[in-house]
Amino acid sequence: MTDKSTDTATDTDRIADARRREMAIEHLLFGTIRFMAHRHPDLLDELDGSLAHLWDKADDATRDDEAVRVVARRFIKSLRAES
Repeated sequence: MTDKSTDTATDTDRIADARRREMAIEHLLFGTIRFMAHRHPDLLDELDGSLAHLWDKADDATRDDEAVRVVARRFIKSLRAES
């Protein structure tokens, strides 16, 4: 017999850990791209041009390649606004 409260806590902890990792990675990556874009102004154009190759790795009904590209475009737009 499985204790559901432990399973739920474990799932909640895993989700929270994944969210924290995602936030940390986004912060570090955004800062790195900002740093590099100031030194290499063409970087954002190159990244923008590469988005056609970006896709969602999900293999179920949640897969949405364009939604992934929209997120990337928002990052690039935000970086351009800081330039």
